[in-house]
Amino acid sequence: MRFTPAGLYIHLPFCLSICPYCDFVVYAGHAARGPGNGIARLVDALVTEITLRGRRSSLASVYLGGGTPALLSAGQVARLLAAADGAFGLARDAEVTIEVNPGPQEHGDLAGFRAAGVNRVSVGAQSFDAGQLRRLGRRHTPDDNRAAVALARLAGFDNVSLDLLYDVPGQTLDSWRATLHAALSLPLDHVSAYSLTLDDPDAEGLTGPRGDHLPVRHGARQWRARARAEQDPDRAAAMYELAEDELARAGLHWYEISNWARPGRESRHNLAYWQGRAWEAVGPGAHRYDGVRTRSWNAARLAGYLAALESGHLPPGGREVSDAGTARAELAMLRLRTAAGLSARLARRADLAPALRWARGNGLIEDAPDLVRLSLRGRLLANEIMGRLLPT
Repeated sequence: MRFTPAGLYIHLPFCLSICPYCDFVVYAGHAARGPGNGIARLVDALVTEITLRGRRSSLASVYLGGGTPALLSAGQVARLLAAADGAFGLARDAEVTIEVNPGPQEHGDLAGFRAAGVNRVSVGAQSFDAGQLRRLGRRHTPDDNRAAVALARLAGFDNVSLDLLYDVPGQTLDSWRATLHAALSLPLDHVSAYSLTLDDPDAEGLTGPRGDHLPVRHGARQWRARARAEQDPDRAAAMYELAEDELARAGLHWYEISNWARPGRESRHNLAYWQGRAWEAVGPGAHRYDGVRTRSWNAARLAGYLAALESGHLPPGGREVSDAGTARAELAMLRLRTAAGLSARLARRADLAPALRWARGNGLIEDAPDLVRLSLRGRLLANEIMGRLLPT
């Protein structure tokens, strides 16, 4: 499958420990730390995959996600970026993001990453409430959140993002407000706020040999069952509205359902996803899209990933091709997630118009010159719209 990607996602699947709510492809323990860790071997495999998938495209963005990619050395990050530049080409002003966890063992060599060519940091804070962090299985403290942002600024990063979670077990509207205020006391350019989602990839058939997820551990499954019982959709909606109010007041504007930024600091890499552009991806469980109809992925199992690439072959995985109507509905759904909305021309198409008329009649979308976009209420009920847009 050959296409010209706008961005490259690199998945680094190692963490010092695995949080019970996490559905990303993650390996912990000896794989991630100690003298026998698998990081160097993985970097070799990633370089091989980047080379095998490369085609000249002048990438506008590279995103190092995980996992905890900050467990890599600055030299290993530089090697991955050099491989991306050699295989694809990096635009001179490319946005290059690395995810880091707070805490002295997990934020990595921030100054080294900056020197290696990374110019954007995403800090996985999740909460500023110590009890909630413990409940989520996080290793860091609220003070570590503050220190990570300060260290990123000291290292020369002028584009710093923070991730937060709401609808967390034990969280109240007041504790969520306190987390927002603590975050906004820091020099941030971007905030992502996600509702805690507790899926079951085993039940969805995503954890087989070629699946893009790993099986859920027994302890995590029990934790999720208890956590779901404490979640409340009405409280989650109130938390989202509070986030919108507080972030807007602080000068961060909403540009995608779960993302707010200062002007010019929107995530260019993630915007490419929501705009329906093509992107390439490497690493266990990583997904790519050709910008038309085809999505494909690498299998999540690390052993099979490494074995294939060490033999000079692309890793196992899967692919799915959407029909024209489904592809059009998926593009509409992605663009509706953003403040830029959906063009009025596309919204008038016969296969999309009925769902959008229903949404308009229920106050879920609003019309602006030449576009349609979600209202605040529509953002809260976006899944209802998305379900109606898909062909039956």
